[in-house]
Amino acid sequence: MKIEQLQQDISLKRALEKGNEAQLQTVRQVIEDVRTQGDVAVRMYTKKWDGFTLNNLKVTTEEIATAVDTFDRELYQDLQEAAKNIRAYHEQQVRQGFTMPLADGSYLAQKVTALDAVGLYVPGGTAAYPSSVLMNVIPAQVAGVERIVITSPANQEGLLPQGVLVAAHLLGITEIYKVGGAQAIAALAYGTESIQAVDKITGPGNIFVALAKREVFGEVAIDMIAGPSEIAIIADETAYADEVAADLLSQAEHDPLSCAILVTTSIKLAQEVVQQVEQQLTQLPREAIARQAIEQLGKVYVTATIEEAIKAVNSLAPEHLEIMTEHAEEVAAKIKHAGGIFIGRYSSEPVGDYFAGTNHVLPTNSTARFASGLSVDDFIKKSSVVYYSQKTWQENAPKIARLARLEGLEGHARAVESRGWKK
Repeated sequence: MKIEQLQQDISLKRALEKGNEAQLQTVRQVIEDVRTQGDVAVRMYTKKWDGFTLNNLKVTTEEIATAVDTFDRELYQDLQEAAKNIRAYHEQQVRQGFTMPLADGSYLAQKVTALDAVGLYVPGGTAAYPSSVLMNVIPAQVAGVERIVITSPANQEGLLPQGVLVAAHLLGITEIYKVGGAQAIAALAYGTESIQAVDKITGPGNIFVALAKREVFGEVAIDMIAGPSEIAIIADETAYADEVAADLLSQAEHDPLSCAILVTTSIKLAQEVVQQVEQQLTQLPREAIARQAIEQLGKVYVTATIEEAIKAVNSLAPEHLEIMTEHAEEVAAKIKHAGGIFIGRYSSEPVGDYFAGTNHVLPTNSTARFASGLSVDDFIKKSSVVYYSQKTWQENAPKIARLARLEGLEGHARAVESRGWKK
């Protein structure tokens, strides 16, 4: 295998996920209409694309109660336990800020403050994602965000998936809107008569959601531009072909543009996985989606050594990376670029998607080279703090004035000197 071939395939994937000019123009029009017309535009685009008239944008307490009352009790307990695990993991990420004492009572500090309001987009369409509710809401709650809003596309009856409402109820979220697509992102960014604007938007979505997030960035903060799901697997002869194939398909079923890649040192395993993928595809309820993904962006690479496989994966920087090799932890230690790393046979990617506690909102499109998954840090901001006493100021004012004049900024120099220090 040549790394150049992998990089060419990555380039193809990125090109497919960027969208086209027509999609971008559509998104820009939606954003402008929502910004200027508010709820009227939101309802218009919901009718146009989702196929129903949206009378009340906000989910009612009765709708939430009905969803909770009729929800499977065992599943409810599963969601509770998953939420507990996610909260415990993210509580380890809390920042306290710091104070750095200087002489004479002076100090420098960093103040950590939670964002006031965040909007969490929960995808809809071909599947329901209560797990996205948990993964987005819990880090925001742990960070201390006061107002948390959920938007998600409803079905043609004007209802959100039961699991989404139950997950929101479990976390105490009541401000939920039946709005999806680019119009939801625009409403969160600019506000409408019904939806108050937020400071940051998080959560994955389709190409129109991704383009809309890119367009409103700067007006509000965003978490990332998340593309379709990706999985890469490093495996050797100790891996089981049926398990590798199942894990590849677990991500392929998300979207026709999902990416599923196996990098292995075993030709035998590679051949068996190809056979298993075809066999298991025919048994998947979402076969059409998964098959399209496999045909477009499903790849198997055979390397001479594990070191070459590691190099290839670091070049790919995948969203999810599974390591199913002998001495898997040693391999994991050499991985520099991956959104989430799953070590060993029993750490299949869905373990992290749903239950372990780590976040499943992860960087795609090779952005794991420089980006991280969603965390408590995404819902805080950090302010620097300076306190200089008179004595500390007197000792340093001449130095500050000289540095200001070095840059030709006389006003800066005079601002320091105005406190009483004379040349």
